[in-house]
Amino acid sequence: MKRAIPVLVLSVAGLIPVWRYEPSLGTPTTEAASPASTPSAESGAAESGSSDSGSAAGTVVKGSTVNTDKGPVQVQVTFAGDRITAVKMLQQPNHPQTTAAVPQLVAETLEAQSADVDTVSGATITSDGYRESLQAAIDAKGA
Repeated sequence: MKRAIPVLVLSVAGLIPVWRYEPSLGTPTTEAASPASTPSAESGAAESGSSDSGSAAGTVVKGSTVNTDKGPVQVQVTFAGDRITAVKMLQQPNHPQTTAAVPQLVAETLEAQSADVDTVSGATITSDGYRESLQAAIDAKGA
């Protein structure tokens, strides 16, 4: 009985931080998730087609919308000639791992200049959807 009270008090004291824990409720935005992208005119762009937005901004192409288990993924790619100059997420799952993965995926895309980018740990499903939508945009640009 002498040990029961300290054990009970320490157990409650250890559980208080767990009870008080609140996950962050911040809602990610696609603009904040892709700082490497540049604003561009989107009028007249088809769902998975391309649209010229002027010679100064380059060619803007939307990738297909890929429905994943976590939610839809769609990218918009800006080209200057054959070079990828910007990638913007138009749709992405509302998930912390996705929000953290998007800047890394965009940076790797700009470096690789292709859809051959590594999967981001913890965001495998989003990475796969990103690559598929990105490849669709690259293919649409080439057509």
